[in-house]
Amino acid sequence: MKKIVIATSNNKKLKEIEFLLSDIEIEIIPQSDLGVESCEEPFNTFIENALVKARFASKKTNLPAIADDSGLCVESLNGQPGVLSARFAGEKRSDEDNNDKLLNNLKEKKNRRAHYYCAIVFLRNFEDPQPIITEGIWQGEILKTRKGNNGFGYDPIFMDYKTDLSAAELPTKLKNRISHRAQALQKLKQKLKILL
Repeated sequence: MKKIVIATSNNKKLKEIEFLLSDIEIEIIPQSDLGVESCEEPFNTFIENALVKARFASKKTNLPAIADDSGLCVESLNGQPGVLSARFAGEKRSDEDNNDKLLNNLKEKKNRRAHYYCAIVFLRNFEDPQPIITEGIWQGEILKTRKGNNGFGYDPIFMDYKTDLSAAELPTKLKNRISHRAQALQKLKQKLKILL
């Protein structure tokens, strides 16, 4: 069975990735299990940040790597919080702080359209000149108050257009079919089935 390191220290994100890739013949190893710390994410695009994370984990472990960079982009805020989604409220942030800041920034805005975006990168090795990159976009809008107890990040304030429910109100099974990460991982899964 092929071993692949997952370049994330986010346990909730890791569980989603493990679940969505559970039906293909690979052994997923979190980078933390191999003593790999998180790397810097210095870029302004999700794809570049996912690529640097995958290269870092692959170089440290000599294993193929999968990395994701994802976030929430709000139309009336010129795409913010974007790549800064996890640390929107500052370095010592929490999901609560990030949600509060976003809701506060949208107080005077009529346009609340937003989307979650996910870029997934797969590298065969850290020097791989031809990474596999897949993307997913999940359309919705930002609610005025939190709803639901599932999920993480901005899920309580992100309303999915197709269901009119917040991402935090969705059953896990449904979220794992329609989310930005699910879309990107489904595309990656098809490519990995051919490649591995």
